Amino acid sequence: MNKLIVSLSPHVHGGDSVKKNMYGVLIALIPAFLVSLYFFGLGALIVTATSVAACLFFEWAIGKYLMKKETTTICDGSAIITGVLLAFNLPSNLPIWIIILGALFAIGVGKMSFGGLGCNPFNPALAGRVFLLLSFPVQMTTWPAVGQLTAYTDATTAATPLAIMKGVINGAPGMSLSDLPASFDLLIGNNGGCLGEVSALALLIGLAYMLWKKIITWHIPVSILVTVFVFSGIMYLINPEIYVSPVIQLLSGGLMLGAVFMATDYVTSPMSHKGMLVYGVCIGLLTVIIRLFGAYPEGMSFAILIMNAFTPLINTYVKPKRFGEVAKKK
Repeated sequence: MNKLIVSLSPHVHGGDSVKKNMYGVLIALIPAFLVSLYFFGLGALIVTATSVAACLFFEWAIGKYLMKKETTTICDGSAIITGVLLAFNLPSNLPIWIIILGALFAIGVGKMSFGGLGCNPFNPALAGRVFLLLSFPVQMTTWPAVGQLTAYTDATTAATPLAIMKGVINGAPGMSLSDLPASFDLLIGNNGGCLGEVSALALLIGLAYMLWKKIITWHIPVSILVTVFVFSGIMYLINPEIYVSPVIQLLSGGLMLGAVFMATDYVTSPMSHKGMLVYGVCIGLLTVIIRLFGAYPEGMSFAILIMNAFTPLINTYVKPKRFGEVAKKK
């Protein structure tokens, strides 16, 4: 009599793997990287290469010498993604030693201190970015003007769209909404800001690719963008003299980068589709509140990190219906 041997679940494999999805995200980031090279040139290349190399080194070194285990995640793409996303959240003229410190915090504190890949409660790249913003506020808010392809630390600086918006809201002298770039410039990336966030079009191309490859679902990015559009639209209708149109809000700052590539992080976002919608709506609300009423011009990083902390709570109370569950009679 032959024995039937049943292996452990899962019994059906969809062909996905951590490595495949990570490199899929890296492919989706290519358009934004090419745009950053076009508008920021040498600075974008130096910042990105330094951040990626530092993240790879710290993941290997911490795993091997501090955690005393074989580091198997070096080639799976996760450390590379952290490096690229950290770089995308930095000015293109940031000194190399500050980038390395940010990578150390992102990998060492934001990821490896919690046990490595899959265990971190907060997005490592955003943790590194916020650490640098609080530690080096001057360097992190000095933005090179676009078009200086060979300049690096000595680049001419300029105000970002979000800085202009915040100045108008706060009544700063000499600030006017007429100083904002045109919507088309915001769409293609011809404006100041972090090197990977300036082109909404490039980030939307990356979103389309990830949706096509089913790397992510639409729930988180769409819920964030719709919430920001509705909330900022209400504020614009209340007082269009100090609040910009919702389209400008969507195209400015790190909103697209955060909604597409950072809020959708597998580890730090909810598991169910309903939970994703709750998560995305809350991120959108927090982002607009911080932008309009907070101390910082940008609120995307803080909003995502705050909601990262609430992800376990969302997973607990917003669950999908179990298979075989019988509905209770009313």
